[in-house]
Amino acid sequence: MTARSRQRPARTAGMSAKEEILARLRTALDVPRPDEITTAEDIPRDYQRADHKQETSTDPTKIRNLLVRRLEDYTAVVHRTTSSQAPAAIATALGDAEQVVVPTALPPEWTRELNARVVPDAGSLGPRELNGIDAVLTGCHTAIASTGTIVLGGDERSGRRAISLVPDHHVIVVDAALADQVVLGVPKGIERMNTDPAAAWTMISGPSATSDIELDRVEGVHGPRRLDVVLIEPDPEPQEPEEPAPNTDPQETRTA
Repeated sequence: MTARSRQRPARTAGMSAKEEILARLRTALDVPRPDEITTAEDIPRDYQRADHKQETSTDPTKIRNLLVRRLEDYTAVVHRTTSSQAPAAIATALGDAEQVVVPTALPPEWTRELNARVVPDAGSLGPRELNGIDAVLTGCHTAIASTGTIVLGGDERSGRRAISLVPDHHVIVVDAALADQVVLGVPKGIERMNTDPAAAWTMISGPSATSDIELDRVEGVHGPRRLDVVLIEPDPEPQEPEEPAPNTDPQETRTA
């Protein structure tokens, strides 16, 4: 057999299918590669990067608008607000929930206007206890606008994965005032996640939904049935009052 031959090994009488497959593998492994062996370092990585021009030059307002559109496409409810109005928006998003579980390090001002009983999660709540709680309130690590994906990292604001999966209603606060919490594309989001590769990352794109064999949509099977996102945006820039235009009426000029 020549070095570049792809000839199959001859099948002999009594050879089983398993033996034939293994013989083909041995033949293929014995043939030298027709090209040079490449490594991971040889693969070009400049096709799209976290510092891509589109990521760094797009207006942040446009990025937030895209995030809102994607989330609403996934049937999530988005509440756009500012830092000063965030507690009221969070209370509206939670609605008539009577018990709300929160991570232990959630900013206290986020629960300031809640009428519900706030249950800090110290890691002792099991699935049965969480199933009896109406809603969960968390922050997030990153929000990816192009895919409408919100990333939870199991950190102090995101909490344990269990608390974001068992309660039927999940309210997530996305704070666009924090540096790079809202990004445009997946590469930038993965770059932020790569700061802690061992974290228990959870990526959420809308409420939990699946379809059965008859393609009937079923919600709430793999997580919360309802998803509300409170998007905290920067306060609008104060606008200077406009100066009155000079009087150019010739009639008033002649009267004066």
